[in-house]
Amino acid sequence: MQSLPPPWLSIYIVEGRRGHENDLLTPWPFGAEEQESYCICIENYHVPPSIRSLNCCGEQSLRLQVEDELCLLDLEDADSLLLHVQDLVSQHLDEFPEDQIDDEAARYAAKMTKASITDGTRDGHLRIIKHYITFHLRRNKKWDAKRVDEKTPHDITTFITQKCGPVEQGFEGRKYSTAVSTRAALTMWYKNLRPNESLTEWRLDSVSNTWRGLPTRSRQVSQFMVGLEKTKAKSGEVSSSARALALEDIHRLYAHCINSSLTPAQRRLGIVRYVAYLLAWLMLLRIDEVIKLRFENIDKIPGERKFVDVSLNTRKQNQTGVLHSWRLHANDDDPKICPVRAFILLASLYGPEITKSGSLFLHVTAQGAVMQNQPLTASTLSRALSRDLQGLGYSSWALYGTHSFRRGGCQYRIKVKRWSADMVAAWGGWSQVEAVTMFRYFYSPNDNHEFMHEYDRNY
Repeated sequence: MQSLPPPWLSIYIVEGRRGHENDLLTPWPFGAEEQESYCICIENYHVPPSIRSLNCCGEQSLRLQVEDELCLLDLEDADSLLLHVQDLVSQHLDEFPEDQIDDEAARYAAKMTKASITDGTRDGHLRIIKHYITFHLRRNKKWDAKRVDEKTPHDITTFITQKCGPVEQGFEGRKYSTAVSTRAALTMWYKNLRPNESLTEWRLDSVSNTWRGLPTRSRQVSQFMVGLEKTKAKSGEVSSSARALALEDIHRLYAHCINSSLTPAQRRLGIVRYVAYLLAWLMLLRIDEVIKLRFENIDKIPGERKFVDVSLNTRKQNQTGVLHSWRLHANDDDPKICPVRAFILLASLYGPEITKSGSLFLHVTAQGAVMQNQPLTASTLSRALSRDLQGLGYSSWALYGTHSFRRGGCQYRIKVKRWSADMVAAWGGWSQVEAVTMFRYFYSPNDNHEFMHEYDRNY
């Protein structure tokens, strides 16, 4: 029997684990040889079964929570990229050639897609869908393209594997962005097959024993996409995640939206957009969260000019209705990102004629009229962001999406304000498991690294 490690080390090993290299749990502090020998020691150390059992249950629960968070991130990125999916799909059409498909299965697939999807602007999606149907019919003539059940997520991942799997294993070796385009096209296919289904879930209805929602949003597909992205990243491929909006980007958006050269109507439109942009960035919100803010969520003490309190009842990752709040302080050093000044701008725009109840962000017409009963929508604000970035000359505008404000806001707090990670987590309202989200917001392969050669400067 080998000699026992010191007591503190044996306790650590009981709490730690031998696992896969990608596990995001307690790290092993030694090399592979030491890991093997000390695991043997522990096996002979008579650890009580109750401790082993509790440890396994805790690790399994944590692993599942981390997997849940990674799947949530995948779905968030998928939602964000859907806004620009037409551009993304068009970049990969040469990977789904029309002339390559000419047999009975292909003709059937073409006929079916044409009958099911009549939107002429979606020709790129149709080509991908035809390849998907043809691929499965060639493998199994009895395969039903309109069947939606527990096997459908597997059908989706099988096809994406064929397109994006490694060439040395007989697959086509396409990039991760091809997988994103394919998933988006198949989302459109299944939405058209069942137009009355939910677009935000995939679940089994226990009453009817029928699968509801979109199979492209299933856990199986999300886990597959997470794994594929990791695999592609290891081979040097750049992620398709949304790029962060940095401080200088917010300054440019301010100048673009609130510009003295704009017409009064254009400036009124710009004020609403910019205040929404700024609050999303400062409070680490998604676009679909910031547009849910209501007048009732804003607590401005009369005469108090130093801060504004903002609350939000429900967030996407916390559906319990628990209140999360922020205290936004005035920023005299950088007025362009001052939340107090932003609220003053919005109040001046709305004036006394707008009832201070209901949605905070209201639709403004092309003539500059504020519509009390027409709240600003997430899709409208997302499209406005794309137009604003294009107006600023951003060639990479398509990389900015609904989560760019959260990513940029996180990086601003860490890099500029010098906050610690726990401060950012508390500010964003994130749990320990959601630190996975937080780290991805701190760093994205798509963010600018043109100054990296200065990182190690010692003078």
